[in-house]
Amino acid sequence: MIAKIHSLIPYGFDAKLVEVEGDMNRGLPAFNIVGMANKTINESKERVRSAVVNSGFSFPDKKVTINLAPAGLQKDGAYLDLPIALSIMLLSGQLIRDDIKDKVFVGELSLNGEIRPIKGIINIVEAAKKAHFREIFVPIKNLSQASLISGITIYGVSSLRELYLSFKNQVSLVSSDTINIAYSKQEINGPFLDYVLGQSLAKRAIEIAIAGHHNLLISGPPGSGKTLLAKVASNLLPDLSPQEMIDITKIYSIAGLTTDEIIGVRPFRAPHHSASATSVIGGANGPGEISLAHKGVLFLDEMPEFPRSVLEALRQPLEDKCISVSRVGNKVIYPADFMLIGTMNPCPCGYLNDPTHECKCTETQIQNYKKKLSGPLYDRIDMNIVVDRVNNRELRENLPPTNHEHNVVKNTITEAISRQRARYKQDGMYNSSLSSYQVTQLLKLESAAEKLLANASERLSLSARSYFKTIKVAQTIADLEKSDVILVKHLAEALTFRSR
Repeated sequence: MIAKIHSLIPYGFDAKLVEVEGDMNRGLPAFNIVGMANKTINESKERVRSAVVNSGFSFPDKKVTINLAPAGLQKDGAYLDLPIALSIMLLSGQLIRDDIKDKVFVGELSLNGEIRPIKGIINIVEAAKKAHFREIFVPIKNLSQASLISGITIYGVSSLRELYLSFKNQVSLVSSDTINIAYSKQEINGPFLDYVLGQSLAKRAIEIAIAGHHNLLISGPPGSGKTLLAKVASNLLPDLSPQEMIDITKIYSIAGLTTDEIIGVRPFRAPHHSASATSVIGGANGPGEISLAHKGVLFLDEMPEFPRSVLEALRQPLEDKCISVSRVGNKVIYPADFMLIGTMNPCPCGYLNDPTHECKCTETQIQNYKKKLSGPLYDRIDMNIVVDRVNNRELRENLPPTNHEHNVVKNTITEAISRQRARYKQDGMYNSSLSSYQVTQLLKLESAAEKLLANASERLSLSARSYFKTIKVAQTIADLEKSDVILVKHLAEALTFRSR
């Protein structure tokens, strides 16, 4: 007799179907698992044996072989503990085929038979739905996240014993139809725009960048408020759409950062400059900071202090809005549609051209410092601004902030995003997301603006990428001013953000 249980494992931003096949024969007692299983799955033999026995069931005293198909797919993690246990119970006659027919099971087992939460549950439920399964059984602590996916019945299970009793109609399981989803909608602890004194140009740049999802580089001496400006952005980010909420929660679930909550705020990730390329970009162990910042902000404070390899690795995801991670024999893709905000000093000591401090850097040090940001990387940054320090006397003379300016700007950003949504008829589509072809087809410039752009393109030697980025920034400025056409003043302001 062959027992077959359906299950799934996460695979990048998706999931793969796995058939857990069980066979039991006469011979010396043995328990073997085959089918490209890694060490974690091989260790499940002991977890499964203890869970079955401690749940009040018998473990067969025969030769048991479990095959995880397809054999060519590398299996990782404890996702298959529960289906392996059910396969053994089916082989030993403690379950019947009708109990598991056309159903999917995932979950990690503890030694006493409890079912523990797993990573990537949204991927798994989505894949089960695509495979036309109508019922899936998941750990009870994963049920809230799993319930984001409609069109499939999802049951939360707390133990192997409870699942068995539900098959015998002795207990009722909690389903996705009967729970309240737990949204994580706490406010980000960050300053408001009114906290930034002076710096009108910088605040305007932040407003434009967020409204159009544009990448922004802020340069200036120490103490000029660069980091404060970036943190202000975290409180100006627009609300998430339902699909964006699912996508972000999927990534955080894959990374193991949450198993039950729904991420309800846009991420603001700020890795330290000592972070490795793998931790920032992602790798075999899961998504990196650029994916964790998906639909939010990736903040790189003092960008030139990051290793050159990390900065250069940003070039492809900044262009493609995703990252492809290659492993031995396969490749996974994670989304990485983030807004980059970077800061840097004018030189290593920070005081180049500062009227009150003497710069102690040599010309070679200054050039090497600036070379950390290569031309191709800089070309992918939509906006660049230089800020100066605010006089200390002005800081003391200003009144306490009231958050009025912050609220006005946030409302203006929300209206500009609504205009983009109406224009592109798609949530999560910003001006910065447009391809070159879409820019020519969807955006309108008045004739005078066309002439200005042609002259500026020649005078500033704009690359093709910079040329289209300038138009996209100008469109965001037009959206903020509720204009359907890009005017000369919109384009002129956009050009001020292209100087290096």
